[in-house]
Amino acid sequence: MNARRAQTLAARVLAAGIAGHLAVTTAAPAAAQPFPHRQIQFVIPFAAGGGSDVMARIIAEPLAQRLGQTVFVDNKPGGGATIGADFVAKSAPDGHTWLHTSPGPQIINPYLMAKLPYDPQKDLLPVARLGTFTSVLAVHPGVPARTVRELIDYAKANPRKVNFASAGIGSGSHLASEYFRTVAGIDIVHVPYKGTGNALQDLVAGNVQMTIDSMAALLPSIKAGSLRALAVTTLDRSPNLPDVPTLADTLAGFDASPMNYLSVRGGTPREVVDRINREVNAVLAMPAIRERLLALGVVATPSTPEEIAAQVKAEQVKWKRVIELSGAKAE
Repeated sequence: MNARRAQTLAARVLAAGIAGHLAVTTAAPAAAQPFPHRQIQFVIPFAAGGGSDVMARIIAEPLAQRLGQTVFVDNKPGGGATIGADFVAKSAPDGHTWLHTSPGPQIINPYLMAKLPYDPQKDLLPVARLGTFTSVLAVHPGVPARTVRELIDYAKANPRKVNFASAGIGSGSHLASEYFRTVAGIDIVHVPYKGTGNALQDLVAGNVQMTIDSMAALLPSIKAGSLRALAVTTLDRSPNLPDVPTLADTLAGFDASPMNYLSVRGGTPREVVDRINREVNAVLAMPAIRERLLALGVVATPSTPEEIAAQVKAEQVKWKRVIELSGAKAE
């Protein structure tokens, strides 16, 4: 081999080596990284301190331990939960950004609001049911009714004399009461407030007669005797109020319990969805976690991704009808 040929061969070998090296280094980032490979951002579309926020913080720590990554709870309130939902809807579809989803983003807001900044069907993917919040139908002690049937009879005998308080137009307390009004066939008057606190204050004072709101908010007043609990909104009685019947005992099939679930960006790989679902269900099965949630009036209700997706669709049908009948529109 002469010197020129040797130099040419060496150059080819070197070029091939460099090309091979480049192929390896450029291909490596494109390879799928295991999930999770960075911090999880758990978006709560409400202000800190509310029921959804407290619930998320209860499950965030054990989820972080199981996943081996930090789960950062990030409050993004506003717009009836649309700001937080939109943030997740526009995140990377890799499973590292979660939404603590109340009924608003996918079930209520599409029918309550004229326009949303995201597609509620395509941009958010339900992954795992977290729990069901128990709500209570409560009246001021001055109302001459000790059962749901007596309340219905009283309202029918006194049309538009019973005022019901809510946390605001389109809130869970508003729509649950509209659902009750429709199913019971009574004529009661909606009085919206800016939040549950203000509504509760006027209810205890006797300025309004009834509400359907979260057990966590109403339970102290019920135990103090300043409100009378007539029924819970779940299909089963609550361990926190074992002597209080369900609304379904009087109005067959009545169920107005706000469901909370975990969603990710639409298009997230199925294997990532399955991993998140599996870890959430494992955390919800922990006795200590279930007890802490129950103290908030939340019943832990694990599910498969298919089960929660089907429930979201069923809830959309129900609450669309309630919203149409009530004429409610977001302010």
